[in-house]
Amino acid sequence: MGNTSSTAVQKCLLAALGGNNALLASNATVGYQISHVKPYNLDIPVAPAAVTYPKSTEQVAAIVKCAADNNLKVQPRCGGHSYANYGIGGQNDAIIVDLENFQQFSMDTNTWQATIGGGTLLGDVTKRLHDNGKRAMAHGTCPQVGIGGHATIGGLGPTSRMWGAALDHVEEVQVVLANSSIVRASEQQNSDVFWALKGAGASFGIITEFKVRTEAEPGESVLYSYGIQAGSAKDKANAFKKWQALIADPNLSRKFASQFILTELGVIVSGTYFGPKAEFDSLNISSRLPNKDESVVVLKDWLGVVGHWAEDVALELAGGIQSNFYAKSLAYTKDDILPDAAVDKLFQFIDSTDKGTPVWFLIWDLEGGKINDYAPDATAYGHRDALFYHQAYAVNLFGRVDSKIRNFLTGLSKVITDALPGHHLGAYAGYVDPALGANGPSEYWGSNLPRLQQIKAAVDPKDIFHNPQSVKPVAA
Repeated sequence: MGNTSSTAVQKCLLAALGGNNALLASNATVGYQISHVKPYNLDIPVAPAAVTYPKSTEQVAAIVKCAADNNLKVQPRCGGHSYANYGIGGQNDAIIVDLENFQQFSMDTNTWQATIGGGTLLGDVTKRLHDNGKRAMAHGTCPQVGIGGHATIGGLGPTSRMWGAALDHVEEVQVVLANSSIVRASEQQNSDVFWALKGAGASFGIITEFKVRTEAEPGESVLYSYGIQAGSAKDKANAFKKWQALIADPNLSRKFASQFILTELGVIVSGTYFGPKAEFDSLNISSRLPNKDESVVVLKDWLGVVGHWAEDVALELAGGIQSNFYAKSLAYTKDDILPDAAVDKLFQFIDSTDKGTPVWFLIWDLEGGKINDYAPDATAYGHRDALFYHQAYAVNLFGRVDSKIRNFLTGLSKVITDALPGHHLGAYAGYVDPALGANGPSEYWGSNLPRLQQIKAAVDPKDIFHNPQSVKPVAA
């Protein structure tokens, strides 16, 4: 196990876990790779030294001490949806701390602050908040994603324009630091650590418990989907121009969430309006889009609304299924609206390029609103000014991702960045991209990176919480 005595590490980890063999898996464990390592992106092989399943924060702390004493790296895992398997260290010989046993939940009905275990999946977050006072918080649409990574990296979703990112709901955490101490972090205590955890959590500690601000569930929501009748590259480009003009409207209601989704099958504009249908109708969204097949559903059941998001066409492709894939993202501000000529060029590129696979999609996702209300350095999250993102994703169903697929996604980003010279778009850390290499941290965290590096030097100087693109310690 790793570069150190596997027996010594094994004994240390077993002791940390109270002698319970069922909470520890390593290479000697039957089915280790499939049942315990469980890489999300099959294209990036990873061989961690061990996977642990602690049941208490004290056990997490003891595991971190074992790793540090044996010069091994540590990474926490919650849902395991890291695009480059960074949640399992992203490289060999890391100790993985799987938080699946941290399922605690309570609701303070005076403050409506919820306490949520660090291993809770978003589908369970939604249900537990609903069952305890019909409350909600902003988060993404994939129910199998875990709150641990999601609410420490950003956590963007349909309600973010109204309520902010998932990390904007976080008011206090219990966290295990690299020196194996267990501390509370908030704006009042350990505030530097708290700041860093809200945007770059995996580099700074293992959160075993979140305390989050919640909101009342919307009473009625309108789910809309427009299948745009666009066959040619020109038709698709025109559809995108209309959508971009719609979402660039500075007066667009914050109750309005929207995605422009492009796949091999065509164009869909879909989203949610968090309010009554009469309000939605008054926005005249339909008249601001090209010819389409219209589907509008009104739901008063919040669990039904969130469940509907998980049935999205792109999530069906990318949701909880392990596969060989590659993904890239770009963050656009209000100053990065694509000119018409660039949109034409982009859709011509998409139309004419051999993508190497029929299973690909491109999603432009409207953000803005409440997310933009916070100062750029209010938290470590690096894209406070993002109006929308794109995520390009391609799967090889028959083996490793090849150069044809990579060239398609890289070329697509290049068409966009070439059209916006002098603009620095950056990338979303939640769509981690190993091809960014050493530039990844500056793309993810932008101007917040220097402060992150200084805090890292103070609380994790030996870089215990490490992955290939994590924050590295740099002294002030």
